[in-house]
Amino acid sequence: MRRRDEPALPPIRKSLGQHFLTDRRILTRIVDAVHPTTSDTVVEIGPGRGALTEILRERAGRVIAIELDRALAARLRERYAGSNVEVVEADVLKTDLGAVAGGAYSLVGNVPYYITTPILFHALRRPRAERSVYLVQREVADRMAASAGEKAYGALSVNVQAIATVEAIFRIPAGAFHPPPKVDSAVVRITPRTDPVVAPDEEQRFRELVQGIFGMRRKQMRRVVRQLQPITAVQADQLLTEADIEPEARPETLTVHQFANLMRRMTR
Repeated sequence: MRRRDEPALPPIRKSLGQHFLTDRRILTRIVDAVHPTTSDTVVEIGPGRGALTEILRERAGRVIAIELDRALAARLRERYAGSNVEVVEADVLKTDLGAVAGGAYSLVGNVPYYITTPILFHALRRPRAERSVYLVQREVADRMAASAGEKAYGALSVNVQAIATVEAIFRIPAGAFHPPPKVDSAVVRITPRTDPVVAPDEEQRFRELVQGIFGMRRKQMRRVVRQLQPITAVQADQLLTEADIEPEARPETLTVHQFANLMRRMTR
């Protein structure tokens, strides 16, 4: 309950997808997944009212909280003035996370559901966080971790798994939030691969190819390739065979490595 001398909380802005989590037990589990030390910098996306920030500041050496809501940002600046928490009032999609951190960093955030995928791709740009822990819609978590052939497998699965490992940590029911969202949530951890499937100079081309292919996910790969390049059916079959892909296969059955093989053969 708010004290009489404590300022009123800013109104909840549904347009920003605000759903606040206040259960300290769950919040602590999220911070545990980040595993910060007193020598670490942690960038927090969407600190909101500061519930997660409060635990982070106790365990990390430095916390950079990026908040778009002006009223919440002002409240956080006042609350954490003179502490190890720096509040940045900005749109995370327009923020260079590596530059803000100024060095190695971890990333954590309760990501607004309506812009989850853009934020995930933005955060995967170099220099990447040493580890990223996200609270996302359960469906998105399933897509990120899905394997080839599974229903949830798609462009997001392939693009993330090509450069990082994905761990589903735990799920959170909608009732744990205020106001409760219409879906359940999950916490996932992303760690950059030591053996990425694509090289740094291939990442953008790979992402565009994968997204283009999954835009035709119901078609066989022979037709997909011919949609992407002006070649004959015989040439398409040869290209796919070289990439270790069956011409009759559909996009959702291809592994991350097969997508990489195909990209390299299509750009020779």
